[in-house]
Parts: sequence; C-alpha cells; structure tokens
Amino acid sequence: MQERIVFIESKRDMLVKLLEQPDLGTLRIDVNQALEEMDDLIDEFKKTFPSTSV
Repeated sequence: MQERIVFIESKRDMLVKLLEQPDLGTLRIDVNQALEEMDDLIDEFKKTFPSTSV
C-alpha cells in the first residue's frame, strides 16, 4: 500500500502543473477537487500509519 501512496504523490505534481494551464476552463474545478482528495488520502494514510515514511 505504501508504494501506491508514493505513486499517488508522484502524480500530484502533474495535477498542480495542469492547474496552472490558462485554458483549463471548467475542468479547473475537477482538478482542484482531485488535488484536495489526494491530499486528504495522503494525510489519512500518514495518520493511520505514522511510522511509515512516505
């Protein structure tokens, strides 16, 4: 499961770069939501498994 969290964290940067695109339009809302959900998932993982370094 730790490998999956690391994979998810690696994809976060891609979403941040996508969010910087000026022509994103209404997809900006979806990208923002995806980032929030990824951050929540990562935070919950770290709270649940505090000894695991990600």
